[in-house]
Formats: sequence, C-alpha cells, structure tokens
Amino acid sequence: MTARPAPSPAAHPARSPLPPKAGIGLRFPHQRLVAETRPEIPWFEVHTENYFGGGTRLRFLESIRGDYPLSLHGTALSPGSAEGIQRAHLTRVAEAIARLEPALVSEHLSFSTVDGIYLADLLPLPLTEEALDLVCRNVEQLQDALKHRILMENPSTYLRFRHSTIPEWEFLAALAARTGCGILCDVNNIYVSAFNHGFDAVEFLNGIPVERVRQIHLAGHSHCGTHIIDTHDADIVDPVWELYATALRRFGEVATMIERDDHIPPLLDLVTELGHAREIAARTLPSRAAA
Repeated sequence: MTARPAPSPAAHPARSPLPPKAGIGLRFPHQRLVAETRPEIPWFEVHTENYFGGGTRLRFLESIRGDYPLSLHGTALSPGSAEGIQRAHLTRVAEAIARLEPALVSEHLSFSTVDGIYLADLLPLPLTEEALDLVCRNVEQLQDALKHRILMENPSTYLRFRHSTIPEWEFLAALAARTGCGILCDVNNIYVSAFNHGFDAVEFLNGIPVERVRQIHLAGHSHCGTHIIDTHDADIVDPVWELYATALRRFGEVATMIERDDHIPPLLDLVTELGHAREIAARTLPSRAAA
C-alpha cells in the first residue's frame, strides 16, 4: 500500500479547534450542570455512539457545544475488523460529526465485530504485516467517508498473539505514516499494557512519531496484582502522572483529556485532576513555566 496525504484540515475546518490544554470527558451525570453553569473547562470529549439520534442528551450537548470545543471519541467503528467497516454505523457517525462539528474525531486500534455481531469490547489485533494492511485500508475508508483526519488510540491489552511480529508502537507509527491518520496517545493504556506484557512504557512513547500525536488520554485503572485492568473508575495514579510528564517532554503541550466512565465522581473532583494535569504541564514544559 502506498502512502497517501492526510485530509487537509483547511478543507474541512472544525468550528473550534481543541486548545493544547487539559479537558474532561463529559458524561451524562454532569451534562445539566455544565449546561447551566458553564464551568471554566477548556474543552470536552464525548463518546460518539452516545449521541446517535435525538433526545434530551443531544440537546444538552448541542447547547454545550456552542461554548466549548468538542472531541468525538468512537468505540464501535471497529477499524481492525477483517469484515471491513459497517456502512450503517459509519453513516450514523458521519451524521453525528456533521451535527456536532467536532475539532477532533478518534477511534481505537482494535476490533469489535465478528460475523456482524458487535462484541462490546476493544479486542486486540495480531500485530502482523497482514493486519497492518487491513487496518490501513479501513482507516483510509473512514477518513474518506468522514472527511476528517482520524486519531487512532492505542488500547489497553491483556493478551498478545504469539505470531505478532511488530511492536505495537511501530505498528501505530506505520499506520500513521501510511494513512496520514493522527495518534491519540493514551498514557494510562501504555502503562497498563506495559505492566501486563512486560515491555518498557518509555520505549513505547519514544517509538511514537511526535508530529502525529494530537491528543492524550489519562485515566484510572484497577490493579489486580498480576495484571491491570483499564476500568476508568478511579483516580489517576502517580506512575501514570509520571508517565504523562514523560509524554509531555516528548510531544510538547497536547490537548489532554481526563477520562472517567464508572464510579463517576462530582464534577469538582474531575476539575481537581484537571488542575493537577495543568500543574504537571507547567513544571514540565519551559514555555508554560515562563508564561
């Protein structure tokens, strides 16, 4: 497969670009509060599939979207599927993008469908040349259909295929080079997978091309002793914060999102974590400290 240029951002401008600051994943329990109080949060990210169709939740989000930049984060396009992209789902994603005008659109380097059945999980890929060709074809189809440069996120994984031949960071870098897609660097997922598989998390970060990283995710997890599960139901732990500082030193100041999907705390608690991310950026990046 030959390399191809990325879709031009100028050709398909977002209404409001994401600022290179820390934002929050907007979940349903906080929608009304955000809509009514307009807190000082730089931007929000939402799960794309939660806003198909209409209803009160979409109306809240459209109101919020008027004052905040927005990122759409997909969980079900299944770009690693050998069956290709499901056209009906792709159409609904395209409709959500047209309605909400996000600054960024992202998905996961994984698959979720087999024989037309959605498995409700982000399943790992065999990291082979054949799988790379497949994912490149699917990502190119997504970008052509959605008229957006897609950011691909590294998922947390709990098993590896014996016949994998490419380190995950090299796979992700090759995908970006061949399709023009961007990278969503999930620092927590790197930490989780590094623990589960015994590789060096910093080596992963160093293997990602700096110019492709346009967003970072941070989240909590559940440590089970012999393995870690990416549960998004707890505060961010110190080793992940430390890895975040390492990521900032490599990538510079990048739009960063605090992600919480279960045991969702009051919004103020997430704003406190947001402040911690800002403090780390100020200590780590000379330009921030000077400002």
